[in-house]
Parts: sequence; C-alpha cells; structure tokens
Amino acid sequence: MVTKEWQGTAEGAAHAGRAPAQPVVSDRLDGLFGGLSARKRVIASQLPVSMTILLVVLAAAIFSPETLAKNLFLAALLFHVAIAVACIATPWGRLPMGAFAVIPLLDCVAIGFTREAGGPAFSVLSMMLVFPVIWLSAQVRPYMPVLAISGTILGVVVPAALHGSPPAGGSMIRTLILPLVMSVIAVTAHVVATTIRRQRMTLIENEHEMARTLDESVRRQCLLDAVLKAVGVGVWVVDAKGNTVLANRAMRSDPVLADVIGSTGGSGAAGGPGLLMSADRSTPVTLHQLPAARAAAGEAFTDELYWAGPADRQRAYSVSSQSFPPSGGQEGGAVITFVDVTSLINALAAKDNFVATVSHELRTPLTSILGYLELVLDEPGHEEIQEELLVVRRNAGHLLNLVNDLIAVASERVDLSLEETDLARLLAVEVDAALPKAASSGLQLALDAEQPLPGRMDPKRIGQVIQNLLSNAIKYSPDGGLITVTGRRRDAELVCTISDTGSGMTGEEQEQAFTKFFRSARSRETAIPGAGLGLSVSKTIIEGHGGSITLDSEPGVGTTVTFILPAS
Repeated sequence: MVTKEWQGTAEGAAHAGRAPAQPVVSDRLDGLFGGLSARKRVIASQLPVSMTILLVVLAAAIFSPETLAKNLFLAALLFHVAIAVACIATPWGRLPMGAFAVIPLLDCVAIGFTREAGGPAFSVLSMMLVFPVIWLSAQVRPYMPVLAISGTILGVVVPAALHGSPPAGGSMIRTLILPLVMSVIAVTAHVVATTIRRQRMTLIENEHEMARTLDESVRRQCLLDAVLKAVGVGVWVVDAKGNTVLANRAMRSDPVLADVIGSTGGSGAAGGPGLLMSADRSTPVTLHQLPAARAAAGEAFTDELYWAGPADRQRAYSVSSQSFPPSGGQEGGAVITFVDVTSLINALAAKDNFVATVSHELRTPLTSILGYLELVLDEPGHEEIQEELLVVRRNAGHLLNLVNDLIAVASERVDLSLEETDLARLLAVEVDAALPKAASSGLQLALDAEQPLPGRMDPKRIGQVIQNLLSNAIKYSPDGGLITVTGRRRDAELVCTISDTGSGMTGEEQEQAFTKFFRSARSRETAIPGAGLGLSVSKTIIEGHGGSITLDSEPGVGTTVTFILPAS
C-alpha cells in the first residue's frame, strides 16, 4: 500500500504496485512522476545515468576509439546495460520497501568501473555519482543519505581494488575528497527534498482545508437559499447606503413590498417616501424614517408597525432590523424583515369591536338594574331583605365598573372631566378606603404625600387608577408586609408611587404587565381574582391626562408602580 508519505517519490513508486485510478493532489504536484507506475518511476530515475553513459560511448567512439577496444571498458558498459535491464524487468511493486535502493548503489559501482576502465581521460566520470547520490538522498527515509555516501565510497574503493591500481597520491585524494564532496551533496539534497516535501504536504493540507471550507460555505449558502425561499417572511438585505443587496422570494412576490424595494428615495436608499404609512395608517413615513434609511444608519428596531399599499387595500407589516458589521473586505449593512400582520391586526380590531359592542349592550341593563335597586332601597318596608339588596347593588356596581373598564380598553381612550383637584386628598381618600382590606390581609398601609398637590385632572378616573394599584398591591402581598404610597411635586409634574413587598414579577411578566387581559402565572396558580384589566385601564387613563406610568418589580422583593401627571 502507498501512503501519502511515499507518493511522488521514486521510493514510493517502487512500492506502489500500481498507479491510483485517479491522481491525487500530491501526484499533480510531483509533475513528471505523477501518475507513473512503480516500474516507470524507477526507470525514469535511472534514465539520467543511462543517457549519460550513452553519450560517453558516443564521445569515446569519436574521440577515443581505442578505449572501446578495451575488454574492461566493454565489461563496464555491459554492467550499465545489465542495470538498465534490471530496472525494466524487475517487478518493483512486489518487492519489499526500499528494495529499489540497490539500483543507485550498483550505479555507483558501475560508474567507478567505467572511470577506472577508461583511464585518466575518463576521470571526469566521477561527476556522474551525483545522479545516484541525489536519487537516494531525495527519499524520505533518514538512512538514505547514508546509503548514498556508502555508494560513493564503493564507487571509489571497489573498482580501484579490483583493477589493482596502486595507491598513488592522486587516487588517495580521489578516495578521500570525492566521498566528502558527495556527502555534502547528499545531505544538502536530503534537506532540500525534505523541506520541499514538507512544504508540499502543507500545501496539500491547506488545499484540503480550503476545499472543506469551500464545501461548507457552499452547503451553508444552499441552506440559506433554501431557508430564504421557504420562509413566508419578507427578508431584505441592504448595504450601508440603504441600497438593495438581496431580497428573498417572499419579498419580491408581494406586490406591495416589491414596490418598496424598487423605489428609490432622494438619498439613493431603496424604499422611497410615500409608499409606507405609519401606525395610524394615514401619516406618510418621512425619508429618514424609512426602514432602509434607519437600518443603513445602524439603528436596530423590532416589531414596528408600518402600513403599505393603496388606501382601499392597505396591508400591515411588522418590520424589524438588525445590522451586521463589515467583514472580509465587504462593507456592512442590515437585514430587514417584513411580516404581514394584516390578518392579526384585523382580528384584534374585530375583538375590540366585539368587546366594545358587548360592553355597551351590558352597560344599559346594568345601569337600569342599579337605578331600580336604588328606588327599592329608598322605599320603606324592605328592611328584612335590606342586606341582600345591598349585596346585589354592590355586585352590580362591580360588574358595571368591569364593563366600563372593558369599554375603555377596547376604545383605548376614556372620557375625562378635568377639574382642579388635589392629588394628595385623592390619595388620602383611597388609602383610607383600602385600610380595612389591607388589615384583613395582615398588611400595613403607609401614606407619605406632600400637601397640597394641585393639578387639573379627572378626580373620578385618577381615583380609579389609585384604587386599581392599591388593589393589586394588596392582592399580590398575601403574606403580609408593607404598602407605601407617596406623592411628590417635581418641577411641573406630580409623581405618585405605590410600592409593595409582595411576590413581584419576572422580567418577561413586566414586559406584558400593561397588556390587555394579561395575568401573571402566580395569579393563575393561586386563583387571585381579577380580569387583567387594571393596569391596562390605568395606563389608558394616565396617558389620557398627558402623563405616563411605569412599573419596576423583582420576584420575591416586591413591585413599585409610578405614575406622573402634569401639575397645574
């Protein structure tokens, strides 16, 4: 078997047995020897010696015919012919590893015989030892240079001994100097060959790694193409100038989004102004607020609502963008996604309309029930059922408040009757009303408010907000604790906070706290009463006053809700 180490060398050729069906990378790098059989590689390695001997014979025939008449010279030539025949006839692939080395060793002896037989005129043939020396030294095995040096010594000593030459000064110099020179050549050739071989193997490994990297890149590209074609989300990639780099099938097949891609704003950014509307469906998005322009500026945003298309068939899109930095000499850009949420928006609108309609239908009979209850309670003669009637009135009132909350949530606005009101007084009234319920739950209720806190507000609605927040603080502090209500004036604002030491909320729950009908997992598990409308209604009321409301909570520590109103 041929290992990678042997491919492309005469030694590897001698043990290959047969050429591989398809040349590998190392064979291509070997040039001439790549793809040759073991026998042909040995023949090719022997060819320089054989061709040189042929030229020597021709030169001798022309310039020294008497040399060809010498029996010893002819015997040396027959020795070379025998070596060439052995190269051709020997099945090298079947022999043990390293068997081919006998050929360059015999070449050294044959060259020495030829030089001795030719006489002083042929002493230059010693230079031919370079061929077998380099052949042996260029192999990967570390003992090959030793064989090359040994062959040089054999090529000098053995022919001289068989020829019976006297140990003259010239022959002694040749005996010492020639092996030394050839030793230097052998070591140099081995070092150079080893270095080249290592560099070749490094190139092969790099080529394989590049091939693997390319295959992985192609695989990932195919996967990305398949994903982009399969997803129903519009994917739009823009460069740092907002120009289109890539748009998937969902983006191009949507006529509305195709117009967005194909248009060009004044700055050259794809997606010109006038094609997209803001969340109110009527205000055109300005040039600098277009998704492509914002993404090109490096802004990241998530689930922002845009409307696009003709007024009679507008489509709603949830648009997100994430930028990516420059890499590998390529400029950066951003990936923008368009998700068609028209059906969802319509479904939510239908739900809100349904809730509003049902709530209005419920409010009329409830109002009538409460009115007649008041009449019944005002008439004498019902003392025996007075308590039961009060329970009916209380529950009917609670149900009417819930219906009013549903209407406020569905319409996302409330009717306000603004008047000059002292927020500190409202806080005191609502805290006093909540004291019995807090005490029954083992809670302490503390009020710390500046006096006075005048502002223009709807006292009934702000009282409802304070009721909702106190009710939540009491419900979600089942194990006792402290509820603190504070009121402060800060510049032109009135700031009110309600803090508890209850169960608290997770980060995910805080993000959804002001969502309609949202209830935390703890409230569902412990059956805490409520419809999930208190915070949503409170937010609607506070924002209707031109204020803001925020929530900060930590599980197991408690919750703090802060609302801010404009001061008078």
